[in-house]
Amino acid sequence: MLLRSRVAVAATAAGLVTALFGTSASAAPAPGAAGVGDAYYPNDGNGGYDVSHYNIRITYNPATDLLTGSTTILARSTQELSSFNLDFLLPIKSVRVNNFPARVTANAGEVTVTPPAAIGNNQNLTIVVQYEGKPSTVKDAAGANYWKKTPDGALAVDEPHIAKWWFPSNDHPTDKATYDVSVVVPQGVEALSNGTFAGTQQTLNGWVRWNWRTTSPQATYLAFLAVGQFEIRTSTAPNGQQVVNAYGDNLGANGPAARASVERTPEVIEFLETQFGPYPFEAQGGVVSTGLGFALETQTRPVYSTAFFPRGANTSVVAHELAHQWFGDSVSVQSWRNIWLNEGFARYSEWLWAESQAEGTAAEIAQYYYDRRPDTDPFWQVVVGEPGSGKEFDIAVYDRGALAVHAFRNAVGDEDFFKILKTWQATKKYGNGKIEEFIGLAERISGKPLFALFQTWLFTKGKPAPEDLGNAAFSARSAKAATPPKAIEKLDLTRDTLARTGHLGHGHSEHDGHGH
Repeated sequence: MLLRSRVAVAATAAGLVTALFGTSASAAPAPGAAGVGDAYYPNDGNGGYDVSHYNIRITYNPATDLLTGSTTILARSTQELSSFNLDFLLPIKSVRVNNFPARVTANAGEVTVTPPAAIGNNQNLTIVVQYEGKPSTVKDAAGANYWKKTPDGALAVDEPHIAKWWFPSNDHPTDKATYDVSVVVPQGVEALSNGTFAGTQQTLNGWVRWNWRTTSPQATYLAFLAVGQFEIRTSTAPNGQQVVNAYGDNLGANGPAARASVERTPEVIEFLETQFGPYPFEAQGGVVSTGLGFALETQTRPVYSTAFFPRGANTSVVAHELAHQWFGDSVSVQSWRNIWLNEGFARYSEWLWAESQAEGTAAEIAQYYYDRRPDTDPFWQVVVGEPGSGKEFDIAVYDRGALAVHAFRNAVGDEDFFKILKTWQATKKYGNGKIEEFIGLAERISGKPLFALFQTWLFTKGKPAPEDLGNAAFSARSAKAATPPKAIEKLDLTRDTLARTGHLGHGHSEHDGHGH
């Protein structure tokens, strides 16, 4: 009788595990892939599951750089799994899958999780990871560390990699999710992240919990954390959205210019809506810090270096990062070789904004940048439609990329040009895109063959001929056209600043820097 009872209990437990993990001994589960197949970064992301939500709860001590965290991942399997991977670098204390302890092995950012029973296809997954470590002490497989320790805190801001230094994830833009981020820091220290601010609470030890919520799908590299001494300004945009701006206490003489730029965020968004369609997210704002040398389009709240503002207000960089809320954040790259869809359009948005501010037309700016470099310049040898791993943020992807956008605009005319941009945003909202898909949409709407144009500008080395730019008004250069447009000083400031810091918008050294 006792033996039978034990067998019955064991059978019941086995049945429960099968019910929770959704497979049986007759299935043939396999390990999930260690990457999603991006040719530039083969180990980015993971196969076998899709994430819908991250609940990130961390405690961070700026004095010691110690980060203690618990991240709950809600996901759904896309195949039968014997194990699956997470992308993460900090030491892991435990992992549970659907409440059952799982076995874990970690190797240079690839964390393999083996649950006690195989996972069936199309099963709900609740993955809880407990961890603790010092982000500034861990490096990825390439020996890099993109965590930015500052005198008063830290910044988790970079591209294409930053998530693995502070939360476990499926780290590729093709797997977007919503987020709740809760950060406990000492009293008197601020903690900023994406989305809407959901308030603070005192903890038992006198520290303070800061809560942030992102309700729109977001790629992992766009999730950010900023901890330190900040002045936080909250307001309401004309469209009723919450605006949260934050300025480091140590901005010095550049602080007023930074505020005069970033405080115009709702105005710039309103302008960009006329160009691209409705703003795709639930909140607005920006963060300015001395802890980085570039700017990044972290979703709903771009982060800017104070180095953009030594000569006064600079709304060009604000227009660039806010344009990315459409081109890069809402519609993200399907793979990193499609980076032109992000950077070419964001750079061109600076030119559109300059035109709206009577600082030179987009045509004048395009002609200036086209004429500026002789055909012998190595700049023209970068294939911006396929720049190669590590070259995604080369200056040519920005400037030649923007010239390609202008040539495309000239080829189809303004009516179709803006219709194409708005249609792309509407049909791809919260998704991912490829260059070839964009070209196909442009041909369908315009009714014009565009393959040759994009082949010339995006996939062919060498300086395109003047007629390929399509600036008929500048076919014979006039004295007026030869004078740099008023906007050039601010447009160049971003590049010059980043060339000095050795960054090209994302913590990657390049031959000729430009702000992201």
